[in-house]
Amino acid sequence: QVQLVESGGGSVQAGGSLRLSCAASGYTRYMGWFRQAPGKDREGVAAINVSNSWTKYSDSVKGRFTISQDNAKTTVYLQMNSLKGDDTGVYYCAARSAYGDDSALNPRTYPYWGQGTQVTVSS
Repeated sequence: QVQLVESGGGSVQAGGSLRLSCAASGYTRYMGWFRQAPGKDREGVAAINVSNSWTKYSDSVKGRFTISQDNAKTTVYLQMNSLKGDDTGVYYCAARSAYGDDSALNPRTYPYWGQGTQVTVSS
């Protein structure tokens, strides 16, 4: 069983930055950040392979967001820069032990989820 505790989030003006953190207990192979805007499906934003730090990003955030982990490989961060109104939503941290780089941004492949944190970007 994996438990995930998120922190960070909040409100920021367009162009600003925020950093999210996710502390994990238990074994994971991939950790990811996902977001859900009102009325929309949950989408993958960024993922990291905990063992080798391989990363993957959605096209909508590539070049603006950075996923990273601490040296202990127990906490994952999402640094969000140049935020836009479209980035508004509830952000979730998720974890899984299954293999597969190709599916790293697919929320259906993640069994463990954090409680979610709201990110609001105003223009």
